Amino acid sequence: MKPKSYIDYNVNLKQYSKKLRNNSTLSEVLLWNQLRAKQLRGFQFNRQKPLGKFIADFYCKKLNLIIEIDGTSHEGKEEYDKNRDFELQKLGLHILHFSDAEIKKNIRNVLSQIEYWIDQNTSNNESP
Repeated sequence: MKPKSYIDYNVNLKQYSKKLRNNSTLSEVLLWNQLRAKQLRGFQFNRQKPLGKFIADFYCKKLNLIIEIDGTSHEGKEEYDKNRDFELQKLGLHILHFSDAEIKKNIRNVLSQIEYWIDQNTSNNESP
């Protein structure tokens, strides 16, 4: 899996993504504490990363992977989320979704699922 060298984004999202980083939900903080500083298999993740015309909760460039936390802000927006995923997938990105409750109640399982995805989608020569 070759990472995209650069994914263009709407520059107007940069300030909003900073605001989101400064006002994280509990589940975003919990997951970020496990992903930050290359703690997950040595892969670098960014949070609230503008990609295209969207902001991804977490993004790993090397894996072309987005991790999304679906909480109450996603309720009633299923069609929007489906279209958003489609647009991001057209950019060659993969998306894993986890519920807010899943992260709060069983973060170890969430991390195991992410690690399983990494194992299934990388070869040994693609490790960091």
